[in-house]
Amino acid sequence: MASSSFVEIERFHLIPVLSVTCPCHRPLLSKKSLILNRKKLNFDLLLNGSKTAVPVHAKRATEKRWLITSVARAEADSIDEDSGKEEVEKDHISPAKEDSASQLQQKTSQLKKRIIFGLGIGISAGGIVLAGGWVFTVALAAVVFVGAREYFELVRSNGITAGMTPPPRYVSRVCSVICAFMPVLTLYFGQIDISVTFAAFVVAMALLLQRGNPRFSQLSSTMFGLFYCGYLPCFWVKLRCGLAAPALNTRIGTTWPVLLGGQAHWTVGLVATLISMSSIIAADTYAFMGGKAFGRTLLTRISPKKTWEGTFVGLGGCIATSVVLSKFFCWPTSLLSAIAFGFLNFFGSIFGDLTESMIKRDAGVKDSGSLIPGHGGILDRSDSYIFTGALAYSFIKTFLPLSWSLR
Repeated sequence: MASSSFVEIERFHLIPVLSVTCPCHRPLLSKKSLILNRKKLNFDLLLNGSKTAVPVHAKRATEKRWLITSVARAEADSIDEDSGKEEVEKDHISPAKEDSASQLQQKTSQLKKRIIFGLGIGISAGGIVLAGGWVFTVALAAVVFVGAREYFELVRSNGITAGMTPPPRYVSRVCSVICAFMPVLTLYFGQIDISVTFAAFVVAMALLLQRGNPRFSQLSSTMFGLFYCGYLPCFWVKLRCGLAAPALNTRIGTTWPVLLGGQAHWTVGLVATLISMSSIIAADTYAFMGGKAFGRTLLTRISPKKTWEGTFVGLGGCIATSVVLSKFFCWPTSLLSAIAFGFLNFFGSIFGDLTESMIKRDAGVKDSGSLIPGHGGILDRSDSYIFTGALAYSFIKTFLPLSWSLR
């Protein structure tokens, strides 16, 4: 039984060998498997280096044959295969985990930048608003110039130029300069209607007399740029610097240092500007938080991240901020006027936000620029303020005197 022999097999299957015993009833194999190729072959198998004959009965065989078998390393092979599969699975899972970790780290970094630069912008803007006068006007002119440049770059983007002809670059640059001068002219003359009309006429003539074939799309995009980036922001100058009547009921004015202007520094324009800007910030913040927590219903296809739930939360936060600040500054004295003022600020902010989102959607870009880390461009940060200044100024000049009779 210790001699070597060969067996020829024509057909075979996977033969599980649970327990093989020799004629002396001693187990030789346990829980092994014998796997053969589908070919007629001769084989010689070893058992721990020694050869042992095991009597088996082959199918279609007429006599006993001795099958030479050995203990194959099936378990070792299966363990190697399992470990190999686990390593492959780990190789597949590891990159996914690394990607999710890197995305989380990137979002955290962007959130930190957004908070840091947001606080910096808020503190700087507060100081500029308190200073007023030429400081406020020049700062606004700089913002208007950068915003106008971003607008005309959006107009020239591939997404918009696919359906229209953009204005020439020299016209875009001239319009950006004109927009920057509009706040200065507003502060100096008090009115800007004549200046805006004259500038629009000059730009229109330049477009009509250009070489080539003038397009109406060039005229419309340019005129809207003058209105959107230049004319509307000028109402903030009218609101802050034009409403120079002192807010006599404002308590903070009594303790304001004389070197900084004393009580006369706190005018209706200053208080209205602070309440309006604070309400816009509250509207954006509460709308973002409400959308994250309760957002389910899409507000509009223009901005897929805005929801009706977030909008209502933002509206409530904006009105609440307006009412609280009106009690703090004692202006306006009517609760109904404070509520109406907060509603108007929210309406102007969301309308300006959606307008800029529509422009970016047609342009096929996410941000109008990359000037402010974590926030995008100037238009991305100031879009909520563009229409609000005009609405706030018109409300105060037209309807606020009625608030005394609505108390």
